[in-house]
Amino acid sequence: MKRREFIRNTAVGFAALAGARPRRVNAKGAKYRVAVIGRTGKGKYGHGLDVVWNDIDQAQVVAVADEDEKGRAAAAKRLKVSRSYADYHEMLEKERPQIVSVAPRWLDCHRDMVVACAEFGCHVFLEKPMCQSLEQADEMIAALEKRNLKLAIAHQTRYSPALKHVKKIIADGKLGDILELRGRGKEDRRGGGEDLMVLGTHVMDLMRFFCGDPQWCFARVKEDGKPVTRNEVRDGAEGIGLLAGDEIHAIYHFKGTTTGYFSTQRARDGVSKRFGLHIYGSKGILTMTTGALGEIWFVEDPSWQPGRSKARWKQISSDGVDKPETISDRGHRFGNRLIALDLIKAIETDTQPKGSAYDGRAALEMILAVYESQRLNGRVGLPLKNRRHPLSLL
Repeated sequence: MKRREFIRNTAVGFAALAGARPRRVNAKGAKYRVAVIGRTGKGKYGHGLDVVWNDIDQAQVVAVADEDEKGRAAAAKRLKVSRSYADYHEMLEKERPQIVSVAPRWLDCHRDMVVACAEFGCHVFLEKPMCQSLEQADEMIAALEKRNLKLAIAHQTRYSPALKHVKKIIADGKLGDILELRGRGKEDRRGGGEDLMVLGTHVMDLMRFFCGDPQWCFARVKEDGKPVTRNEVRDGAEGIGLLAGDEIHAIYHFKGTTTGYFSTQRARDGVSKRFGLHIYGSKGILTMTTGALGEIWFVEDPSWQPGRSKARWKQISSDGVDKPETISDRGHRFGNRLIALDLIKAIETDTQPKGSAYDGRAALEMILAVYESQRLNGRVGLPLKNRRHPLSLL
């Protein structure tokens, strides 16, 4: 991928819907009414998608919904709200919030919760991954588009303040042309299908962030060393939906000459430390972990062999290249705050968040393309024509 193509891919956002007007924008100085949907015992409140609003001056949490009585009481105390509900539909009807955190990690509820929020005219902060299938993602986006509502998904790495320095390195030609992207999951006990869905969404999102939408995918999914069949398809843990495989290898082709690779295998000797994305350019390598301030390293070495060339790795922080990181709070709360503030900005400017519903669906599409390629035994074009879950068709 050429430098000018990279700049264009990272600079272009989704345009606002033609002729639509922003909905439910606050008067200057007024606080946004925020509600939280959690599900204790079935996804809880994700990675802090509830408490983040305690840190946002422009917002006020007015209510929480959780079907579990004890979980609901604990959340109400944590969020300092007096009104709580067992039924999130009742909360949406009575409270009429402007923004809702759909916080559960479990995916079996995402579609219904987001569609309900859209029907009540609420913008959404959604835990990742987006949902179980492209059918569901399409329905969610259609409901949001109907009322020109915004959805931000919790792909925190997109919001890293260090990424501006990464983009400058690439734009200045220090990495050269992007030749390969190599990503891996956590490869713990979830290695394979669960890892692809739960952690792979971060890697797929980063691949698109740097190189745009892939054009096709070719993949192989194995269980115990053999290609998966209908017999190996199972319902994943935590409401993920259909899964298969303990070993997955996928190839993606991007515009130009850039090729992306993603692999995950179930751990046989402990948890790996390989989770993240590596970008190989004609002049060097850039490697990064995920998170709002994950580690990023860069080496200028066209041989890709710094041990031989003696080229020095340089860390990229929020302050720049080869500079120590000055931000101490690098956890989920920090990243969620960046997303929440960006969501409010998107609402007020009628633009899309940095990590939008469209980005969430596109990452899911790359994931499900793996199973579609396995099902059809060949390369599949993107976007996928089949919107049903490929494993349901084996």
